[in-house]
Amino acid sequence: MKLNILLFLLMLVFVPLAGELNIHPFSNTFRLSFGTPVFFFFLLSIRHIPPALSGLLTGIAVVAFRISLSYFTHPGPSFEELVTLHGPTFFYYMVYGLLFQVLNINAEPYRALRVGILSVGIEVAASVAELSVRRSIDGEFWDIIKMGKVVLIAMIRSFFVLGFYNIIRLKQSVQHEEAQREQTERILLLVSDLYEESVQLGKTLSHTEQITRESYELYRELQQAESLEDRDRYARQALRISGQVHEIKKDSQRIYAGLSKLIDAESGVHYMPSRELGELIVRTNRKYAQALDKPIHFTLHVDSLLPKLHVYTVLTLINNLTANAVEAMKDSGSIDVSIRFLPGKEDTVTFSVTDNGPGIPQRKREMVFTPGYTTKYDDEGQPSTGMGLFYVREVAESLEGTIVLQQHEEEHTDRVRTTFTVTLPLRKLTEKGR
Repeated sequence: MKLNILLFLLMLVFVPLAGELNIHPFSNTFRLSFGTPVFFFFLLSIRHIPPALSGLLTGIAVVAFRISLSYFTHPGPSFEELVTLHGPTFFYYMVYGLLFQVLNINAEPYRALRVGILSVGIEVAASVAELSVRRSIDGEFWDIIKMGKVVLIAMIRSFFVLGFYNIIRLKQSVQHEEAQREQTERILLLVSDLYEESVQLGKTLSHTEQITRESYELYRELQQAESLEDRDRYARQALRISGQVHEIKKDSQRIYAGLSKLIDAESGVHYMPSRELGELIVRTNRKYAQALDKPIHFTLHVDSLLPKLHVYTVLTLINNLTANAVEAMKDSGSIDVSIRFLPGKEDTVTFSVTDNGPGIPQRKREMVFTPGYTTKYDDEGQPSTGMGLFYVREVAESLEGTIVLQQHEEEHTDRVRTTFTVTLPLRKLTEKGR
């Protein structure tokens, strides 16, 4: 509303000023000026202020300005003569604004032809109103030739203003569309990030549920054991672990429910197209690499005929391997993620992650799948748990699959191409009946 009031006040100033740029087509006191195009432009631009009110106040402003200007620049005529000379202009703007409101021009300003034709008619009617008042004052006759001039000038002025106005509106529309596009892209990126995090959180929920159950089973077994020394202490410790994991699960469930509602996702959807799942893995690990300030180039290869795969199982396997590859890089490098059918077998799928980092020394290759083995330490010198690769092997073998480590040196570099390949029966990763 503030913008409309500002435009309204500017109109009361600029229309009288523009009216001083004029011509006298009939060699009398009637003038055609730039005030009309400026007035027409403001009427198209102003919203929520009645055009009839604009016409009334603009007519008063124009007449007052012309009388004041004539009084100070040509002090000869009396005030009554100046009112007689300039007063009929008031009727022009009053009729213009009234008809603009009656015909509801601003209802569809984008319909250029309709607005153009109606504005010509309005200007002609307003000119006739002013000429009629002047005729009643000076008795001068005006014929069809004079009216033809009025119509021609009205057409030129109206379509010129309309074209200028639509150019401005078009530019504003383009700018608005660009801003909307940028906003939509930001929202899509945000939703994409939230979706990725919700999928990862869903995997965590699946794991915490399993850990809670296994911890409680361990507690029961320790309670029933007869030969284990100090079994009560171990049992309480196992139960405490189970309770802590249960709290993590509850917190994760609340976060997951909020994320799922926010992105309008169904939490029961556990299968994704193989390509989308691979892209999810690459995106999340690219962010991880950026967080570690490592410029790593990722590539993805997925067989197009692969069906939808179980999200959490694939993330458990491939995310672990890909994150390990990211952490193994000393600085820059490349990581290739591949999801393919085993050559010659459409009932078996292979997942492979290849990096060109420093590699694993020969003497340690047999130990990488051992629980507790790690080469990673945090900033305080604390070692990692060393359970990642061991857990990946356990999951792969529980699904009747295998995991294999292969290495070979890159030519003319000090880098080693390290590949972890997980091979699984396809039926273990797909929905029943698919």
